[in-house]
Amino acid sequence: MANRIYNFSAGPCTLPLEALEKAQAEFVDYQGAGMSIIEMSHRGKHYDAVHHEAIASVRSLLTVPDNFDILLLQGGATLQFAMLPMNLIAQGMTAEYVLTGSWSKKAIADAKKVGDIRVIWSGEKDNFTRMPKQDEFQVGSDAAYVHICSNETIGGIEFQTLPDTGNVPLVADMSSHIMSRPVDFSKVGMIYAGAQKNLGPAGAALIIIRKDLLDRCREDLPSYMSYKTHAPKDSMYNTPPVFAVYMLKLTLDWVASIGGLAEVERRAIQRSDLLYNTIAESNGWYRSPVEKETRSRMNVCFRLPSEDLEKQFIGEALAAGMSNLKGHRSVGGCRASMYNAMPIEGAEKLAQFMLDFKNKHA
Repeated sequence: MANRIYNFSAGPCTLPLEALEKAQAEFVDYQGAGMSIIEMSHRGKHYDAVHHEAIASVRSLLTVPDNFDILLLQGGATLQFAMLPMNLIAQGMTAEYVLTGSWSKKAIADAKKVGDIRVIWSGEKDNFTRMPKQDEFQVGSDAAYVHICSNETIGGIEFQTLPDTGNVPLVADMSSHIMSRPVDFSKVGMIYAGAQKNLGPAGAALIIIRKDLLDRCREDLPSYMSYKTHAPKDSMYNTPPVFAVYMLKLTLDWVASIGGLAEVERRAIQRSDLLYNTIAESNGWYRSPVEKETRSRMNVCFRLPSEDLEKQFIGEALAAGMSNLKGHRSVGGCRASMYNAMPIEGAEKLAQFMLDFKNKHA
């Protein structure tokens, strides 16, 4: 479509045009039913098929083993900051957290209200510009779980490989890079993600939890807050976020159609390399504030020589058809978030714009 711009928003973010057009075509009259999918009973045959196809697509694309349950819940990833410790920190137990940026900090703040936790590594002294190496933190054998945020959207840092936590379950908030690379399920007990990055629009959270962890969940929780409530009911305990799940299903159909996880990962590497190489070749005029070994493929953060130039850069980029390049208010600078649906052409256009802007102002 000629009037669509390149949207570099950190979330909600750009979605596959094919998925949007499919939803547009089906929205008023879904498969001849005479009503929209969002008007139907969630117990009816049409939505039931959508719901279970969405779950099946997650399992197929991520190669989720049979000993994991897949849940689609409301509340986004933020609800999981509290729901996770409520379920898995039993009386007398402690959970461990790795502090790598704004989102892990929020997870820690909520977990502290629920149970006993300890921070086993913090990147605060380095201004959250890197992820820890495996030998920089030690996992306590008595921990209920170890929590990480595997891609920090605001800081632009990413675990390139998941850490090994031994017999202690690893729990990862993967909101900002879910479905962009393989997941080694032999290393994790649970992962969770808000949908509004690579999975669809805001309104749903994906939780993939090992079955033996379900057995550890507390029995004294309010019904909705217990994973044990949702798993046996295929996330249909209450009315699910039907539109969000429908769009998730269409988005995953698109991922499968272009070649699955291997292809989206190839594109993610190509897009991010375009920008990181442009930064590197600018001889310091553009500057990446994060450690090279842990920089994110999804969220490329960079600085210009001055804040005035950054404001001008963002304004001129918008006029040129590239939106949402302003960095998060807590860190400033510029940020290009390039999730699965960002066309390679968007990254190419931004890289060329960066070169042209530097040539004009350097």
